[in-house]
Amino acid sequence: MRALYPKIPHLPGSRTGPADRHVGRIRGESLTLKATAGAHIVVEEKLDGTCVVVVRHGTKVLAHGRDGRPAHESRNLGRRLFARWVDERREQFLALLEDGEHACGEWMPLAHGTRYSLSHEPFVLFDLVRSGKAVCRDRLLEKASRAGLSTPCILHTGSALSTEMALELLGLRGHHGADAAEGVVYREEWPDEGVCSFVAKLVRMDKIDGLFLADHTGQGHVFNTWPGSEAWLARALAEDDRAGHEP
Repeated sequence: MRALYPKIPHLPGSRTGPADRHVGRIRGESLTLKATAGAHIVVEEKLDGTCVVVVRHGTKVLAHGRDGRPAHESRNLGRRLFARWVDERREQFLALLEDGEHACGEWMPLAHGTRYSLSHEPFVLFDLVRSGKAVCRDRLLEKASRAGLSTPCILHTGSALSTEMALELLGLRGHHGADAAEGVVYREEWPDEGVCSFVAKLVRMDKIDGLFLADHTGQGHVFNTWPGSEAWLARALAEDDRAGHEP
């Protein structure tokens, strides 16, 4: 099955896992030292959840994992919760997406390696893909605002930015209620064309993937909080249990 969103490569100095890869030196320097002529560099907070995708087909909006698998069929509780959340917000995604477009974002009800006390809903839109290309931040922000969806905190726009300065702008806790912010994402965009051509990330070296997940701890799930989270989770988890799914 074709993935709907690719894995983002790491900048030098980023903590990686066994399946991760780093960008090359020249590519890294085009983001952190000297941008390619005509390119616009955007740096934003990286959030720690699970990458999910919403695809519009006509008047249907369908929830998927990054790998392209339908979220409602998943054995993973977090993805099933996402499918339920998307069903409840169908009109928002119809307002966001044109036919054939897909929205990529971070789904954050479950604490993975970072705990959050969010001031907004647990879905954060970070990419809008049209005809196989991600749109520029200005266009994404315009459409996200119209649909009432949250986006990552932008730390910098313009020229290349060192990773040291990016982390200083991020701060220890970031801007989304993290107990310790995970890192930053760099985007190379072309305003004249309205597209983003390349994305890379920097993850703090002491980050532990899946630190709070049940399959890592052998204990119960740890949930993040957001306005209305207690009531929504109670209802969604009860319905998931009645459907016969395992926790």
